[in-house]
Amino acid sequence: MLAAALTLAALLASGPCLAYNDHRGHNLDSLERVVARWTPDAIDKASEHELVKLNRAYRNLMLGWNVLNGEKAAFYARKALQISEKHQWMEASYDAYRYLGQILYGNELYDSAKVYYLKSLACVDAMAAGATSPTNPDGYSQHSIDDAYSSLYGSIGNLYNMMDSIPQAMAWYEKAGALFEKNGWNESNSVLWYNIGETWVDEGDMKKAAEAYEKSLAYADASGDSLMIVDAWKGLGRFYAESGKAGKALSYLRKAEAYYAAHPKEAPNFRTENLEYMSSVLHQQKKHLAWVAFGTILLALLVISVMVAFRRRRAADGGGDAGSVQPGPSGSAPLQDSGYNTGSNLQAPKLSAKEREILDLIARGYTSSQIADTICLSNETIRWYRKKLLVKFDASNTAELLSIAKDAGII
Repeated sequence: MLAAALTLAALLASGPCLAYNDHRGHNLDSLERVVARWTPDAIDKASEHELVKLNRAYRNLMLGWNVLNGEKAAFYARKALQISEKHQWMEASYDAYRYLGQILYGNELYDSAKVYYLKSLACVDAMAAGATSPTNPDGYSQHSIDDAYSSLYGSIGNLYNMMDSIPQAMAWYEKAGALFEKNGWNESNSVLWYNIGETWVDEGDMKKAAEAYEKSLAYADASGDSLMIVDAWKGLGRFYAESGKAGKALSYLRKAEAYYAAHPKEAPNFRTENLEYMSSVLHQQKKHLAWVAFGTILLALLVISVMVAFRRRRAADGGGDAGSVQPGPSGSAPLQDSGYNTGSNLQAPKLSAKEREILDLIARGYTSSQIADTICLSNETIRWYRKKLLVKFDASNTAELLSIAKDAGII
């Protein structure tokens, strides 16, 4: 076992090649083979110096397997915690707890994720109070403490957001924003306020959404980061689209598209989202123009009908030129009697039983979380059904969905 310890020490001392960012294949495998030799008995007998190196190796494996294999990443996070918890190494425990919280959050296990986030927060509290450990014997700067706190505040805010606990989410976001402001982290504040804007749009509070997107753009401008500025444009484009202001929406979305098109590798997912918003706005514009044209035709028909009726009345009273009133072709009735149907002929889309059930709960004012609890599905599944209903009814938001469904006699 001494040979195993020496091998690990040599491997960990080999420098930058073992940074977790380089773990994409044989490095991960070789490091796994080394740590696998450390039995519980060997760990109990290891020196503090060896334990620090082993803990870092577990952390490197945790981060290295992040994208490749989530289960392995979680396994090594727990292995790291077996050392750091026992020896009360707060910095190492903070990192592993936070990472496990992120894994559980990604798997929609929100209550479990909250447990780990709060454990991580307790570690940061201890670090802020002056706790030290062999992983950082000199203690922690205020900058690093603020960074750890703000990261957790944002993560916990996202957690409550996904649980539809919006007031709690905003309280945690506010804590994160205060630290970003204190340290002049404009990029982080831009992202934070963008996400807050997205939340308020989803909640239907357009006033708060507008304020959030404007703050996102202000912080992006202050940061000087071009991509941040463009993302804020995208957010404002979505806001104006949801507010029915197609012209303003397109002005922001087209500016964003010009940047994304010129930098295709920089943010492909954001560009896709931006194009979806543009498509939706143009579709709504097309529908609006169609209704304007339809209304114009109806108005013209009404004017013609009034004129014909007026001339007939004058002719009947002997006060006008009877010859000016002509029947329709082949003796058909005048235009005002044509029976033109100006009413709604809405075609109700076909809905599954589950879609109809969810639509009814939406109409009764249930949130996504309440619907999920009621019919025993996950929040993400309910969000998917809501998006599917918007597509089926050709609606751009929940209010329009309910209006169309009511007109069609479904609710």
